[in-house]
Amino acid sequence: MNQIMIETAKKTYPVMIGKGAVNMIASFIMNMSKKPTRLFVIADEAVHALYGEKLKKSLPESIPANWQLVPAGESAKSFSVFEKCLTTMLESSLDRRSLVIAFGGGACGDLAGFCAAAYMRGIPFIQVPTTILAHDSAVGGKTAINHPLGKNMIGAFHQPEAVIYDTEFLTSLSEKETRSGFAEVIKHALIADKKLFEDIQKNVHQAKDITGSFLEHCLQKGIEIKGEIVKEDELETGVRAYLNFGHTYGHAVEALSGYGKVAHGEAVACGMIFALYASAFKNDLDFDIPFFAAWLKKAGYPVKAGTAFSFEEIYDVMTRDKKAYGGTVRFVLLTEIGKPYVTDMTKEELQQIDQQFRKEALQW
Repeated sequence: MNQIMIETAKKTYPVMIGKGAVNMIASFIMNMSKKPTRLFVIADEAVHALYGEKLKKSLPESIPANWQLVPAGESAKSFSVFEKCLTTMLESSLDRRSLVIAFGGGACGDLAGFCAAAYMRGIPFIQVPTTILAHDSAVGGKTAINHPLGKNMIGAFHQPEAVIYDTEFLTSLSEKETRSGFAEVIKHALIADKKLFEDIQKNVHQAKDITGSFLEHCLQKGIEIKGEIVKEDELETGVRAYLNFGHTYGHAVEALSGYGKVAHGEAVACGMIFALYASAFKNDLDFDIPFFAAWLKKAGYPVKAGTAFSFEEIYDVMTRDKKAYGGTVRFVLLTEIGKPYVTDMTKEELQQIDQQFRKEALQW
């Protein structure tokens, strides 16, 4: 069992990661400085069917618990599901010392965290992630739901009390879910750790390679990278924006495809390729982008997903992104692996990059 401490300006909390980590949740809850009066579990319905009993048996028996099941995947992050959760929270008579537990993947965690942030202007919550993708989303306090016009546009920063990350839950993930989550590991490596990136390319050739001790090592490294960035910039006013590498274009692809049809991480993989082309365009990044794209394609990523839409469609969504400012689109680019920076891109620049992206995608 490994423990990583996440430090922010107002809170320090542990990420407990390893097989059987969920068995530590009862002792953690009972030792909280303000013992919860009631537990409220917001659970992905698919995860609940597989592991619901395991979590129930791990919770402290002395504290009453209510459960709210939500749809699997991105469909959970809707206004209607958000309202339903808040209604059940009110009906359950939660007070300011009640504790929300997010039990599921990144989407469930985002939803549950936002419910906790909104209820009575903020009550505590714990993340119990069950996917690879959630190694990124469960850490750092970003919570949100989606709007039809943009992903994660309605949300709040609300740090959890702890992240209990039991890697046994990952064994039931589909190849699509595995690929989606691992894209965020690749992102962490590209923005912060050249050796990790090299190790990933050496060891991963298809989705079935993303497993075992190597996966756990990658997850721990990814969490450590994110923890260091969050420590420096909790509210994304500076370097935390680096974590958006691949997301500006990726979010547009995800939104246009229909949330859930192209998985978040799959869209981010496509977005990272676009961001690498942008990096080469802006500052002559020395990186074999076609090889990287071909490697991702071999691993099953839909690297050409963006070409299903016109540049104008993609640009229109990117201008509504949280990272867009006054007629330009903000991108995270690289000068080299491990050295990201943020820059504003004009429509004309993005159109040129898009043309090259589409042209070279024919060869992948």
